[in-house]
Amino acid sequence: MQVTMRRQAVKGTHRELATMLFQPPAATEGLIVYFPGGGFITDELEACELFCRMLAVRVGLNVLAASYTLANELPFPAAIEDAHAVLSWANRYCKRQRWRSPNLIVAGLEAGGNLAAVSALMARDRGGPALTAQILMMPMLDPGLTTCSMRTASARNGGLEAADTCAAAYRSYLPHAIDRVHPYASPLQSSRMKHLPPALILSTDDDPLRDEAEHYGAKLIAAGVPTTVRRLAPVALDEPNARCSCVRKESTLHHVETFIAGLRASAAAS
Repeated sequence: MQVTMRRQAVKGTHRELATMLFQPPAATEGLIVYFPGGGFITDELEACELFCRMLAVRVGLNVLAASYTLANELPFPAAIEDAHAVLSWANRYCKRQRWRSPNLIVAGLEAGGNLAAVSALMARDRGGPALTAQILMMPMLDPGLTTCSMRTASARNGGLEAADTCAAAYRSYLPHAIDRVHPYASPLQSSRMKHLPPALILSTDDDPLRDEAEHYGAKLIAAGVPTTVRRLAPVALDEPNARCSCVRKESTLHHVETFIAGLRASAAAS
C-alpha cells in the first residue's frame, strides 16, 4: 500500500525542526505525532521512516515524525518545549484539514517516549492542545535510574551496556542535578497524574527501562487514566540501541493497532 511522505519544517522554540508527514491512502481523520528515540543525543528521524510508514498503514491515520533539539545543542528543557511546539503545530494542521472530530495522538520511543509523556503533561497544564491518547514505547521516564530492572541490568545480552547508555544520555540532557526531579524531565516523579489522555505503554521483558514504564502505567491507572500496559517478549540486546528494534516488530504494531481500534470503538459508543 502506497504511503506518501512529505517533509515539513515546523517552528520549534529555538529553530525550525525537521519533520516527515506520512499519509496513507484513505486515511481517517486523525494524526499521530511520533518522537523517535536517540537518548536525547542522537537524531534518529530518518531511521524511523520505515516504522512510521508501517504505522500509518496499520492504523489508517496520518503520522508526523518530528525531530527535536538534542542535548549537545541545548539541554533540558529545550527538547520538551520543541515537543509542545510540534504538538501545537499538529493541532493547527488538524484544524486546517477541517476534520469534524480530529484525533491527535502523541507517541514516542525511548527518549521520544519521554517527550510524548511530558508533552501530554504540558498539554494538560497549558490548556491544550487536546490529546486523544498517548503511546509510550520503552520510554525513558526515570533519570534517577532507580528501578529494579535498571539497577539489576544483566551484563549478559547487552543489558548493562544499555543501562550505561541511558545514564550517559541523562548526563547530557540533564546536566543540572536539580532538573532530575522536575516532572517534565522525570515523568515518573510527577505527583499530578489526573486528567491525562488514555495511554498505551509498551515495555520489553529484558529492557532496563521495563520497570519505569510499568510503574508509570500503574500511576496512571491509580489516577483513573484509562491505561493499557503490555510487556513484549525479550529482544536480543547485542548493542545498546538494539532494544529499540522491537518497535519494528509485528507485536508492537499489533498492540498499537488494537489500542487505537479500542479508542475508536469507545468514541463510537459515546
